[in-house]
Amino acid sequence: MARRLRFNGTGSDVTGCPAVHEDLDSGEIVIHGTPLSDPEDLAQLQHLGEGETPIVVPRELLVDFGPKEVTRTPRIIDLDDFGKLFENFKHTAWRLETRRRFASDETAPDYQAFVETGEAPLDLYHPFFTTIRDQTQQGKRCERVRIVDAPPTIGQRYLLYSAKRNCAVGEDIRNLWRADADRLRLPAEDFWIFDSRLVALLNFDDDDNLLNVELITEPVAVNRYLQVRDAAWHYAVRYDKFAAELPS
Repeated sequence: MARRLRFNGTGSDVTGCPAVHEDLDSGEIVIHGTPLSDPEDLAQLQHLGEGETPIVVPRELLVDFGPKEVTRTPRIIDLDDFGKLFENFKHTAWRLETRRRFASDETAPDYQAFVETGEAPLDLYHPFFTTIRDQTQQGKRCERVRIVDAPPTIGQRYLLYSAKRNCAVGEDIRNLWRADADRLRLPAEDFWIFDSRLVALLNFDDDDNLLNVELITEPVAVNRYLQVRDAAWHYAVRYDKFAAELPS
């Protein structure tokens, strides 16, 4: 079975080599670069096994993109502290949504009306909308990309319909087909990025309820999420244009 490799980064802006990848299952690190081939150099190496190929990479590549800890201890915050992140970010808040269902959406006062009729009043029923409106009126950006299945789940259709409410308070919401997300190798994770320096990874239970949030601040890890953001945002389509092209 093929490895599940995640691209961590490259020290080259042009050729993409050398680079570091990480095996998501084993934790092993894969590095590719220029092979060390000079016989005099090879003769100085100790414990070079049969079939092994030594390669040469800049020290900065490992410093910038190699893991800093053998095992990582998650830093978990509760939902109250998570809510405060939206009150305190300075410039940008960006979200990737990959789930097929959110239990919290089904408790919204307009959800059942949408299920029954395909329409809903879309009132600003939650303090989140007021918070985002206050932040975007200060010139801050709040953006998100939502992954959509083909055909969309009822929850995804509800979010596509209700995106106009979010955008009315200043968000910019775009959508991407899951097939395109898979082609781009986007992670199957839901997270927020605040000010390009802090990632809030959302943890859900088996019933699609948000349990808690893991904060990620390690620069190498944050950089991986920033690369995901750039790829998703580049290919995603604004929600109203996406909805217009959606089969009924």
